Amino acid sequence: MLHIKTLDEGLDVFKALGSDVRITIIKLLLKNKGMNMNELATSLNITNGALTSHIKKLEDCGIVSIVNESAGHGNQKKCMVYLDKILIEFETEEYRKNIYETEIRVGHYTDFQIYPTCGLATASQLIGEVDDPRYFAHPGRVDSDILWFTKGYVEYVIPNFVPAYQKIDQISISAELSSEAPGINNVWPSDIYFSLNGTTIGMWTSPGDFGDVKGIFTPDWWYNNWNQYGMLKNITINNTGTYLDGIQISNISLKEFNFDYKSTIKFRLSVKEDSEHVGGLTIFGRNFGNYNQNMNVRIHFSPQEDNLPLATGL
Repeated sequence: MLHIKTLDEGLDVFKALGSDVRITIIKLLLKNKGMNMNELATSLNITNGALTSHIKKLEDCGIVSIVNESAGHGNQKKCMVYLDKILIEFETEEYRKNIYETEIRVGHYTDFQIYPTCGLATASQLIGEVDDPRYFAHPGRVDSDILWFTKGYVEYVIPNFVPAYQKIDQISISAELSSEAPGINNVWPSDIYFSLNGTTIGMWTSPGDFGDVKGIFTPDWWYNNWNQYGMLKNITINNTGTYLDGIQISNISLKEFNFDYKSTIKFRLSVKEDSEHVGGLTIFGRNFGNYNQNMNVRIHFSPQEDNLPLATGL
């Protein structure tokens, strides 16, 4: 999922989609699960030069990615669509004044209980040995840009620095996630649960552990048969319920937590042993995957009327 937070930020995407030819290209790529440049040009009845111009516009804004594939007559460029959703926010500057934003590094978890296969890595190297849960307690874990495990959980304390005397109206967390298979497997479902302060707020079934092509930001030293990229998911909880990518997934709402500026907020991602699909979890941070981001958090707040300080006379 591509999350566009302002209209100006999404201008290149809007321009790329403002063409009948480029819309047809996206449809063809989705239908055929990728096509090489010659196949696309033939299907569209346009020259390779004209096609290259259209593909470049789609590639520059992250809608399409190009990989080299071996064919009978040498290497050919294969085009694929990487986005499953585009989320556009229409917010005024006034509205954004009541939002606190922060991010959490993948390795900044405060609690964990995980089982192999598992591991952690920074942008430049593995941390300890793979498939050894002891290294999840390694001091160098805080620099991790990717982690993975088969079952169990990792839990994070969300930094809460909203202004004093404010109540929390909405929490949104975006993260790039996938399953964790031995090696890679694009069809490897996993039930991933999301919790706040010990209460399960929702679940998402990841379709697979994606490794068909290298992640856009995955380092060159990373092994080709290991987790390459995930899907960007946006979890939002407010006073009406919990939503995943804008679709309600549970009736658990913030009313059950009564969070304010003093609250400790713990966010847990888990794969439960008794789930229907125990397919593991991979969390991609900056320098891995397709989105080059850590876990991004947005907290909407408003005045807590009952607790405002009283004015004193002179």
